[in-house]
Amino acid sequence: MAERGRLAEGVRAYRLIAGMWIRSTMAYRASFAMTTFGSFAATFFDFVAIMLMFSRVDALGGWSLPEVAFLYGLSAVSFGLADLVVGSMDRLGRRLRDGTLDALLVRPAPVLAQVAADRFALRRLGRLTQGSLVLGWALSRLDVAWTAGKLLLMPLTLVSGCAIFCAVFVAGAAFQFVAQDAAEVQNAFTYGGTTLLQYPPTVFGKELVRGVTFVLPLAFVNWLPASYVLGRPYPLELPGWVVGAPPLVAVVCCASAGLAWRAGLRSYRSTGS
Repeated sequence: MAERGRLAEGVRAYRLIAGMWIRSTMAYRASFAMTTFGSFAATFFDFVAIMLMFSRVDALGGWSLPEVAFLYGLSAVSFGLADLVVGSMDRLGRRLRDGTLDALLVRPAPVLAQVAADRFALRRLGRLTQGSLVLGWALSRLDVAWTAGKLLLMPLTLVSGCAIFCAVFVAGAAFQFVAQDAAEVQNAFTYGGTTLLQYPPTVFGKELVRGVTFVLPLAFVNWLPASYVLGRPYPLELPGWVVGAPPLVAVVCCASAGLAWRAGLRSYRSTGS
């Protein structure tokens, strides 16, 4: 009961802080429009690079352009949602360095909610929009025999992928309590992770595929669900039931990230200034 109340308190605090930053952003609509378009354009060129590859080859690791676009879209939408919700977690290192985290500790709201909502950047909708457009284009080009199971898997995959990336953001922030400022290390697993998932698993070595399946389970964001939808063999010859595992993996990742966050917060000793 206490945990449920704490969660409700955190959601309320997050909503209030994010709402404050949204109102601040919308006070300068032209600036918001330009920065959102800039975010859209920057991520759009990522997909342009993939399209340029396919101007020279017919398949990448045995995957066609619409199939790779499907991977790209699933990864981009999942990451875009997570980046919108908790992307500000990478600012924690700066707060640890200058001591401003202390101000959050004395406020009557969960610290995690405050850090996640800090400087909520609505411009990140540009990345999410671009990923959604690529996903829509891929679905229109793929010849998939849709079943009820595959249709249900699509929203579950996106929600689970978002939760997995959120867990990576939080775990990366927890690591910064130890490293003091490790934003670039965190970015290697968040932004680097989504870039990795934009390409089929067949272009990577088996050791890397094992790492992002069993150690940092990013493969459950799109590689495994996409393999099922497209009728392709699973990476590492995994059993068929793993297609239903993304929600469970997301829960385990979020629980683990929560434990890491609490441990990191307990270890914090302020700057002494």
